[in-house]
Amino acid sequence: MARLPRLTLPGLPHHILQRGHNLSPIAADPADFDTLRRLLAEQALEAGVDLHAYVLMDNHFHLLATPRQDGGLARMMQGLGRRYVRYFNQRHGRSGTLWEGRYRCAVLQAESWLLPCMAYLDLNPVRSGKVERPQDWAWSSHGHYVGAVVEKMVSPHSLVWALGNTPFAREQGYAQAVERGVTAAQQQALVDSAVHGWALGDDVFLAGLQKQTPRRLSRGKPGRPRRRLTEAVQALGDKPPDTDLP
Repeated sequence: MARLPRLTLPGLPHHILQRGHNLSPIAADPADFDTLRRLLAEQALEAGVDLHAYVLMDNHFHLLATPRQDGGLARMMQGLGRRYVRYFNQRHGRSGTLWEGRYRCAVLQAESWLLPCMAYLDLNPVRSGKVERPQDWAWSSHGHYVGAVVEKMVSPHSLVWALGNTPFAREQGYAQAVERGVTAAQQQALVDSAVHGWALGDDVFLAGLQKQTPRRLSRGKPGRPRRRLTEAVQALGDKPPDTDLP
């Protein structure tokens, strides 16, 4: 089956996933992580993309971002890829590709999925066994939202502002949302949408999106056996959703 074209729509949040080639590291030490974060901030600004949340891991990264104009997301990812791969190859004496194919992304309905997706990103280092608490991982936006650091690259979505009337209330509300985590069903939906590029939202949201694009937005109707989630995850070299999905 031919691969569907990537779906990106301005004004809507997108969950973005990029992995290292053959699960190879994309960041070997703090200098790499810091450079990747700096270049991400620069490219998001240049491309007109609001970066709501991020987590950088040793062999992949996740972003939650809203492009303000057509093509903004692609420009950000292309610019980041070119500049970071050049830096990484020069620094580590290597050549060739760094990424596992093109980046993956899924459009999300903000009202239902923005906060679960942010919690999912924040908990990625915990699921991976890197740290015991999300606040212990230095290369994510979690610290910004709980008041531990200030990151100018992060653009909070309006739904985050609705968590409280004061900065302290918003920080507490966000920390509680992350502490609640995501359900197994939510995690599976986030995995599936990222892997396959399906839009994630309710029927009304999907119907509205379908008016904007001829591209199919969700899995086709039954007819063929549904591919098991674990097979889809394994095809990308990911772990099952009860551990860590990148």
